[in-house]
Amino acid sequence: MDVVSVGATINIMLAAVLAKGRTVIENAAKEPEIIDVATLLTNMGAKIKGAGTDIIRIDGVESLHGCKHTIIPDRIEAGTFMILAAAVGEGILIDNVIPQHLESLTAKLREMGINIEAGDDQIFVSPGENYKSVDIKTLVYPGFPTDLQQPFTSLLTKASGTSMVTDTIYGARFKHIDELRRMNAKIKVEGRAGIVDGPVQLHGAKVKASDLRAGAALVIAGLMAEGITEVTGLEHIDRGYSHLVEKLSGLGATIWREEMTQEEVEQLKS
Repeated sequence: MDVVSVGATINIMLAAVLAKGRTVIENAAKEPEIIDVATLLTNMGAKIKGAGTDIIRIDGVESLHGCKHTIIPDRIEAGTFMILAAAVGEGILIDNVIPQHLESLTAKLREMGINIEAGDDQIFVSPGENYKSVDIKTLVYPGFPTDLQQPFTSLLTKASGTSMVTDTIYGARFKHIDELRRMNAKIKVEGRAGIVDGPVQLHGAKVKASDLRAGAALVIAGLMAEGITEVTGLEHIDRGYSHLVEKLSGLGATIWREEMTQEEVEQLKS
């Protein structure tokens, strides 16, 4: 594969398990999700070796059979709550998580001055007193996940000094920055990097989520901001976060969902 891609690696695996002969995937993705899919397929009768490395070898079989499989916890959802816990409140205990899957995020949060206690399947995150600026660079696993770059940018508005966020995976992951600027963030984009100056107090505003993780970033920013923040584009957020409003309300956040009138929907479209 020319570019490391989780989705592409999984699609090739799915095709290869029933293909005749041997398939070799070179430059394969190494994310935990790849290993999880390989475990599922192996339990269904597939013959896969090397999942979790950059070369996966698959010998096709005639057929697959059913099995029982428990999906691994969503490390990006867990990471989003870790960033949220660092941004506001008095600490969050995140249950049913695999701490090893989040080591790159944990390292950066600790570097900022955030308190983190990791157990076997739990992580407790509580805010520190003074946040230092840090630089992050997204990389393929086990590097810093591109999916957490946008939520992390919201947190960096609290850090003292200048932080640089470089996305080497997806260059178009900076659509949230214009929205954060509406909320008083001091961020500028230079090429594939966002430069964040802080600390600043964010202010509530009307903002729009352009994609899933931008939506998560704006929800975190809204909880950090003074006043009311109105986030539209919820269909993106719903793709990756189940019952987000209920979970945040349960933590004590003042957050609610409003149904839009048809007239408001038409105004947004125009």
